[in-house]
Amino acid sequence: MLGSIIAARPATFEAAAALLARASAEGQTIRLRGGGTKLDWGANRAESRIDLCTGRLSRIVEHNAGDLTAVLEAGSRLADAQQLFATAGQMLALDPPLAPAGSADPAATIGGIVASGDSGPLRHRYGAPRDLILGITVALGDGTIAQSGGKVIKNVAGYDLAKLFAGSFGTLGLILSVSVRLHPLPVGTATALGSGADPEKVAAAARALAGAPLELDALDIAWRAGRGGVLARCGGANPADRAHRAAQMLRDAGLADADVVEEDEWLWERQRAGQRSREGAVVRVSARPSKLSDVLRAAELCDGAVVGRAALGVSYVDVEATAAERLLSALPAGARAVLQDAPAELRSAVDPWGVQEGPALELMRQVKRRFDPTGVCNPRVFVGGI
Repeated sequence: MLGSIIAARPATFEAAAALLARASAEGQTIRLRGGGTKLDWGANRAESRIDLCTGRLSRIVEHNAGDLTAVLEAGSRLADAQQLFATAGQMLALDPPLAPAGSADPAATIGGIVASGDSGPLRHRYGAPRDLILGITVALGDGTIAQSGGKVIKNVAGYDLAKLFAGSFGTLGLILSVSVRLHPLPVGTATALGSGADPEKVAAAARALAGAPLELDALDIAWRAGRGGVLARCGGANPADRAHRAAQMLRDAGLADADVVEEDEWLWERQRAGQRSREGAVVRVSARPSKLSDVLRAAELCDGAVVGRAALGVSYVDVEATAAERLLSALPAGARAVLQDAPAELRSAVDPWGVQEGPALELMRQVKRRFDPTGVCNPRVFVGGI
């Protein structure tokens, strides 16, 4: 690469948009970054001389406690925003890991979380980032500032910007701010926890709870070294009562040791931590919930550990880097796998996205050409070299 990396830290939306426009006109590319906690996700990046950092776009612009909404600039740390919302008994119902494995710095920003589509156990009840966004403001590669939802600067007709930009890995443009829906912060929580050594029984117990009228905040699976369990978290009014009903259902489903944990935050912190790996590889697997036992068996064949959203069919499998390709070949038919945390040499050997050519990929390429025709934003990091 010629020269050194230039770190640009614009303080206004207009300055960020102007930087993109100038790079596009000069034929340069830009790497977009927030807190830097997921920079290694996706395919090997093209060499960009400019890092556009959102660290100075970090204001919590509005917190409308009465309406349960907020407006956050992209560089706002989620941990800081949650502290503010908690003073009003509210939360943004996003709980992905906020730091890389081995780090205690909760650096993840709202822009990075939305751009990567990252989520945690609360996704069971509240959905992914795209489901919590009411409006979004973005800067496109040609310097246009566009917005959907709320007060309009410029609309891009026919497109739902929030849905497109959530999970796009910064390949369509730079997220500048988001307007989000908030929820009441639970006054208390309790978790039903049951374990077993039979993947079929564990998966069947998870399915039983997924169909029960318990209004669970989270329903997770965990598996390691030949044993696994189901975790069902209840919040709101009388969480312990509902957790005890959930524990009884787990026992009825064959997990005889099921019990209730009322001081349960450590359980869920452990679940979130399982979505990251410091030295190994984390493969995010999407499969039908009915295939959960097959995913657990595939992980067991590779000495892997699993955490995931039992009712949604989303699992995170942590394996040694040398076993990642073996895991991919052992997954059930129809499962989709994305390589997240992984050493650089593994990313060079394996397509992290694992997506073949087809109509969906061609549609994504057309969207890329529509929003970033000169390819200035995060080139070749996304599916199919987008």
